[in-house]
Amino acid sequence: MPRSNFSKPVAASDHSHRRIEILRIVLLVALGVILVRLFAIQIFEHSSWVAKADEQHTILETISAGRGEIYMLDKGEPVAVVLNQTTYQLVIDPTVTKKEDIKYVVDTYAKDYAIVDLDEVYDTEGLRYSIVAKNIPRETAQQIADAAVPAVWLKKTNQRVYPEGQLASGLLGFVNNDGVGQYGVEGSLNKQLAGEDGLIKATADVNKVALSIGNDNIKIPAKDGENIVLSVDRSLEQGIEELASQAIKDTAATNASVLIMNPNDGEVIAMANLPNYDPANYDKVASAADYVNYTTEVPYEPASICKSFAFSAAVNEGKMTADTTYFNEHYTTVDGWKIENAEQRGILYGTINMKTALYWSLNTGSIQALRLLGGNPNQITQEGREKLYDYYHNKFRLGQATGIELIEAEGYIEDPNEGWGRDSTYANMTFGQNLGITMIQTASAFSAVVNGGTWHTPTIVKGVLKNGAVVPVERTDLVEDKILSDETSAAMRDMLINNRSYLVTAGIDRPGYAIGGKSGTAQVIVNGAYDDTFAQLVGSYIGFVGPSGELPKYVIMVKMWGEGQGIGSGDAMDLFNKLSNYLIDYKKIKPKA
Repeated sequence: MPRSNFSKPVAASDHSHRRIEILRIVLLVALGVILVRLFAIQIFEHSSWVAKADEQHTILETISAGRGEIYMLDKGEPVAVVLNQTTYQLVIDPTVTKKEDIKYVVDTYAKDYAIVDLDEVYDTEGLRYSIVAKNIPRETAQQIADAAVPAVWLKKTNQRVYPEGQLASGLLGFVNNDGVGQYGVEGSLNKQLAGEDGLIKATADVNKVALSIGNDNIKIPAKDGENIVLSVDRSLEQGIEELASQAIKDTAATNASVLIMNPNDGEVIAMANLPNYDPANYDKVASAADYVNYTTEVPYEPASICKSFAFSAAVNEGKMTADTTYFNEHYTTVDGWKIENAEQRGILYGTINMKTALYWSLNTGSIQALRLLGGNPNQITQEGREKLYDYYHNKFRLGQATGIELIEAEGYIEDPNEGWGRDSTYANMTFGQNLGITMIQTASAFSAVVNGGTWHTPTIVKGVLKNGAVVPVERTDLVEDKILSDETSAAMRDMLINNRSYLVTAGIDRPGYAIGGKSGTAQVIVNGAYDDTFAQLVGSYIGFVGPSGELPKYVIMVKMWGEGQGIGSGDAMDLFNKLSNYLIDYKKIKPKA
């Protein structure tokens, strides 16, 4: 019988041996790959994997510095006008905190303090830290803590509190939601008040709870901000703000600014801008213009107040005295422009002296002072312009920052030789037009005119409060510059006192006191030109107060204005009269016996 062509069947055990062999090879290859990868991780990638592990088990958190408080003086003692109140921030890690849990917490306890949209927070990829609510009061924070919602924690912070309400808000400023000082002292001294935040870096467990172990733990303590003590007298500030507020009610003015300083050292004791606002609710104002400190931040044309500076320059250069005469025609022509006096009384036509010209605030008189300053009584010269510029800009420091510890604008003083119509420009500058200067610049310059001739850097910081004592702040930039002679200052005081002689006769100024001053009514520029309709004016008055026969104790400056309102210097002078009498009584300034 023939043999079969079919092969003999393979035993089942042979198939099993092959599968086992293949599996063994696969396992060996996989094990080899793992070993190679482990070798690479342990040898070549060791540092990077250690860093990733540390990142997963390390917390890095800022320790907020306590913001310094702000004080004024009351009978020489510091009293807090800006304080801190302990509040809390609600913080989450969106990768750990459940969205429905935090929504419950916010809706139940912190709805009024929420600052973010939770949907946006959870839609932000990779976000590990989010502050969802700020300024939570202690009681509310305790309710959140008692709710014991997982992965939600509270961070202690400080909220700014203004116990005096709106008092001196233009001076103090405010702190925004990011904890940064804005405007006023809060803005200008933000660095000193804010201090320096600290840092904590620590090993944490899976719930981000810091552990006390770890060689790399770091803790840098926060450095709290300084407690600033202002030279401002709190009770005096309140009193002058009440008087200024009443003056606004009694006139067409909508705004008023008042500045009071010691002319003998530059120390500011009152600074008011009305109307005020509530710094605790700074977002409730009509516009950002409400935040502005008009005494330092806004240059303007103070008008005839500047005649006291032009006269001082000519007297100090020996070019004129109070008795120097000129022929007054009620107007003068410069560069083809007719410049008139506001006062056109017939008794003033003809030959008059400079003391009379200042008394009646004649533009022809201040222009004559400029002519005399240049050595020619009949025309303005280059020498006269350059000398006036030297006094205005270099000596009186008009049109440049004074150095006071506040935000301030520089303003401008026109160059004496560059540009068209220099003679007419400088003629106008003698009576406070065609320039831009701030109230603090004006008051500092006027102080030099009346204090014996020394310009002082104005200051509003008395020192810092440490352990209950006021410690003066060391400053190397303070200027004490003798710019006028004693004789010039005495002559100017006499003329400025004479300006108010009719008030003494009327019984308004007080006997035994030397009260002098100068008014200014400024036209407003509308559409690039001065408004000759006088529908809108800015009224200013600056003066000094002290016992007769002595150097002035204080300089007071007032500015009043209103949109579309013709506020003249008479309104400002009326407020000055009230302020000077109030100051005499408040400071108990004794009259000359």
